[in-house]
Amino acid sequence: MTIRTMTESDVDRVLALLPSGRVGVWTDADAFREGLARREFRPEWTWLAEDAGQVHAVAVWWGGPDDTHPGALNSLAVREPAGDAPARTELAVDVLTTAHAAFAAAGRTAPPDYHVLLPPDWRERPDAVDDLDWRQEAARRTGLTTGVERLRYEWTRDSGVPVPSGRLAFRPEPDDEVFTDLFRRVLEGTLDAATRAEADRLGAAGQARADVAFYRDSMPGERSWWRVAETPDGEPAGFALPSRNTGSHVVGYLGVLPEHRGHGYVDDLLAEITRLLAEEADAGLIRADTDLTNRPMAAAFERLGYRNFARRLVLSAP
Repeated sequence: MTIRTMTESDVDRVLALLPSGRVGVWTDADAFREGLARREFRPEWTWLAEDAGQVHAVAVWWGGPDDTHPGALNSLAVREPAGDAPARTELAVDVLTTAHAAFAAAGRTAPPDYHVLLPPDWRERPDAVDDLDWRQEAARRTGLTTGVERLRYEWTRDSGVPVPSGRLAFRPEPDDEVFTDLFRRVLEGTLDAATRAEADRLGAAGQARADVAFYRDSMPGERSWWRVAETPDGEPAGFALPSRNTGSHVVGYLGVLPEHRGHGYVDDLLAEITRLLAEEADAGLIRADTDLTNRPMAAAFERLGYRNFARRLVLSAP
């Protein structure tokens, strides 16, 4: 078995292993072609296992068009029939191990996270459980041992554009330092597992600066959409970051300052993000994620008419 990166002549054979709607295969054939054109997928980030001219496994990593290194493992597939789950696991481990070594040699210090797209009811579906089990075991054996499950939501115009409650005033703020301070302050008591982990690694101030830089420089949403939320007496209560990625408009980030929690302001912030994207950016679809354990945020999405259409399992190195 030969493990190597994809070449142009491999594309059709790789596409055959990317069926639509399969657990562990985030990107189907059409999306993979589109991503290649946008440089979100690249031959050097697409690894395959080949024997006797047949592709038996493929792993597809994703990254931004200007990124030097891949940001996340997007799809992992093994040709069927390919033996039992242990055999599929072994082949996946070989592919991931080889690719991780190449990424490390190119300067990426830790293996990219693996983002597994799951149906909302995956625990009640034996086929989904089976599809996840061998992939999760392969990820674990290649260093991706920490898992966080996230709920995926989407809003469409069928849910109606929310009307501001008037409890908070929203204003644009061009000074990045203002948002850096707000990001730092909302870290206290955050229920977002990834944010907590990064804050532990970078410190609160470092994490806040990294967040501002990410949403400003890496997301294609407009910086002018960012809003500071204030109480009627002009005191900052939180902030709202409408944004977008290459696929859709998104709820980038929202946060209520610790001293203003408990008043339901999360609904006002989410409503403002949704209203701004719908009215100023003409968004017909808005997507968002939140950790499975962040029930207050999930409840806010549901109150505003967002639909839980999938789950995302993020497997990462500790």
